[in-house]
Amino acid sequence: MAECKYPDGTVYTGAWNDQGQRHGYGQIAFMDGSKYWGLFDCGVYEGLGVMTFQDGSRYGGEFKQGKFHGLGVFQRADNMMFEGEFRDGKIRGMGLVTFADGTHGLPRNEGYFESNQILRREKCSMVIHRAREAAKRAAHPRT
Repeated sequence: MAECKYPDGTVYTGAWNDQGQRHGYGQIAFMDGSKYWGLFDCGVYEGLGVMTFQDGSRYGGEFKQGKFHGLGVFQRADNMMFEGEFRDGKIRGMGLVTFADGTHGLPRNEGYFESNQILRREKCSMVIHRAREAAKRAAHPRT
């Protein structure tokens, strides 16, 4: 593992490929307080990882081409949470919303989502379970 400090104050610690790109497991800390740790592929987030933001929000799960993509858990700073499927950095697919008070709403906000809105209500306990497992694996990649 090698460390690189960029001119803007960003610090990367991790593996590199032969082309000098972040590749494999690494951690990056940005000047605004945001951090990412997980897998990189040719310089971008790819595979399992965790992203924390300066406001306290956090995503753990699968990334593709630098964006939330696949299964994961996004928790806002106020503890509102979405567990489920993401596409191209957005909530899209099956999942469950949990509000800051621990409730899921009436009727329950579980089903198919697009553009942060529920389009179809249905049970999706297997997707929720898999999203939680992806977030857990992302947070503890070496266990």
